[in-house]
Amino acid sequence: MSQELINWSKKNYSGLPWRRKRSLYNTLVSEIMLQQTTVGTVINHFESFITKYPTIESLSKTSEEEICIAWKGLGYYRRARNLRKAAISIVEDFHGKIPLDFEKLKTIPGIGEYTASALLSIGANKKALAIDANLERVLSRIYRISVEKGPKLQKELKRLFEQGDLFKGRSNINWRNLNESLMDLGRVYCQANKVDCLSCPLSKSCAVIDEDPLIYPKKLNQSKKRESIDLELIRVIVKKDDLLLAYKKSEKEWLSGQKELPTFILKTNDKNLSQYPYWNEQVKLNLGSLKKFKTGITKYKITNYVLEVSEEKWKKNFSYGKRRFFFVNPDSKDENLSTSSTKALIALNN
Repeated sequence: MSQELINWSKKNYSGLPWRRKRSLYNTLVSEIMLQQTTVGTVINHFESFITKYPTIESLSKTSEEEICIAWKGLGYYRRARNLRKAAISIVEDFHGKIPLDFEKLKTIPGIGEYTASALLSIGANKKALAIDANLERVLSRIYRISVEKGPKLQKELKRLFEQGDLFKGRSNINWRNLNESLMDLGRVYCQANKVDCLSCPLSKSCAVIDEDPLIYPKKLNQSKKRESIDLELIRVIVKKDDLLLAYKKSEKEWLSGQKELPTFILKTNDKNLSQYPYWNEQVKLNLGSLKKFKTGITKYKITNYVLEVSEEKWKKNFSYGKRRFFFVNPDSKDENLSTSSTKALIALNN
């Protein structure tokens, strides 16, 4: 890897808040935030989160509901709960000090191979390769590695790294700078479906410069791709003054810990789906007259219909098992209302 790459990265991205204020704790928080989330989104939330939870100890003492409220806007709330579990483990099992041993790191709930490698390389500047989607893609192109993307390619990159076949000819490597600059390269110039080889700091040493870089890494076999499932839901809005009827999601449900509007399954071909009760067909609907919006979660492509009913009609015509409902203020961040519930309210009012 050239010094030109690292210089480019430092010039353009050293101002990222988690790089500007270096600590193992900040690296842990930022790496968990950056999973499945864009840098731009994390920039808008990182500093406020660190202000609220400035130390691993303060994070370990918060409740699950509190951390989910602080996480709002970042999505994938399971990461917030995992971060809290990691903080509790680090305080209880390692006296509040993040260990700098790969195997010990992996014993901490919420920390897998990638996060452990990132803490070592980016957090502590130790020899490690944090193989995220960006590194996976960039290295497969730089070294012309024709291996199927995903676990197979990650395993091959790890093997080549451990054997010393990557980064040959480089002495005194700064592992933090190397990992971060490769991540930046993958995010900016060497994207999944778009490349800018003329601007790339590594264009002179890239093995696929005379080929089509987009054929690397090797795409997953189409038959192995996870099939998406269509799902139609009814989001029911019941108002009392300026409050909305809602319930709290349980640990085993999507978006656990958040508040959500009463929601029913209208249509799906997934017979095993049990996240919500099915709509009572005796309650007639005119779907064409209802506002709707699209969302998605895991393998489900969701069409959400919005139905407003009175509190009296809700009590008379709707059944939701043993679920406990209560009224919440949709404008209060402390309520931790789900994004889909907020979108349902917006759709109704538009």
